[in-house]
Amino acid sequence: MTAMKDHQAALIHTMVLVSAADREMTDAEMLAIGDMVKHLPVFEGCTSENLIAAAEDCAALLNAAEGFDHVIDKIRAALPQKLSETAYALACEIAAADGRASQEELKLLAVLRVRLAVGRLPAAAIERGAAARHMTL
Repeated sequence: MTAMKDHQAALIHTMVLVSAADREMTDAEMLAIGDMVKHLPVFEGCTSENLIAAAEDCAALLNAAEGFDHVIDKIRAALPQKLSETAYALACEIAAADGRASQEELKLLAVLRVRLAVGRLPAAAIERGAAARHMTL
């Protein structure tokens, strides 16, 4: 099994965190996570086993006391600053994946934007792009 890089685990944790925010991890969200890990260059070398291990690690951390804050702290510590917008973009993709963003997901996105130091204008552009990609008639 290929060793997963810290930034890859952090990005997977970000996506799982958003998916779990409303306590309902939909099939669309899970498929979106798998597709992004499979196709995005930032996940080069990341295997399905790595994805499963990182998702399980995130779930375990979330079940612990102070899990939410601890997961965000781990994400921040493992991500180079240049990947903050990438993490936010992946979070927005997961929030939009099932065609609706719940209030819990929207609140989490606001927290992530601040904690990852993503500016308001870049965040708005990222959010609009995710919404446009998931738009239906």
